[in-house]
Amino acid sequence: MKLNRNSIIYAAVFTFVVCIVFVVILAIANQVTISRVNANKKIESQTAILKAFGLADGSTPASEIDSKYTQFITEKTVDKATAYIATIDGQPYIGIKLTMPGLWGPITAVLVTDPKGTVIRGFEVVDQQETPGLGGRISEPWFSAQFKGKQTLPDGTIAFAQGSGKGNLDPGNGTVDAITGASRTSDFVKALVNRELALARQIGGTL
Repeated sequence: MKLNRNSIIYAAVFTFVVCIVFVVILAIANQVTISRVNANKKIESQTAILKAFGLADGSTPASEIDSKYTQFITEKTVDKATAYIATIDGQPYIGIKLTMPGLWGPITAVLVTDPKGTVIRGFEVVDQQETPGLGGRISEPWFSAQFKGKQTLPDGTIAFAQGSGKGNLDPGNGTVDAITGASRTSDFVKALVNRELALARQIGGTL
């Protein structure tokens, strides 16, 4: 029986076959590349952690990341968050990688502090889905840079306030610049940062 190419049945069968072919192609491509994708994600996460500890920067070759991570970082799990411990120049530091809600999706970031949670060593966003040019600016270097050396407030938190939009680099005021025009995203990151500080103090008390 010959199908009429102008019939609805022919169009439906043709569309079904084309869809099946593309699904199979995509499934094969996914299986072929999944190991490389996972390896890249691992390197991205390790890079962010090392940068927060001050053990890597944008010039560190990707080929050195895994070995440096293995050399310096010890992992620990606490309250569904992953903690990282490293001793640098004789001083112990604690890093917390945590995922919490953002405006449009989860935000994952790592924060490194001293065991008492009083001075932040570094902060890096690992993954986020916020609006490019607005909330997405939390991934920009100026935003992370303002956390370096920042002392926490007497209550152990960091405050977010509208500022110049270029970063609050005063280490002693316990305050960072929020993202201009993205107050909701800033509130989510504030909650994330202060939760990480609380977890770091919890772990620091056991060291």
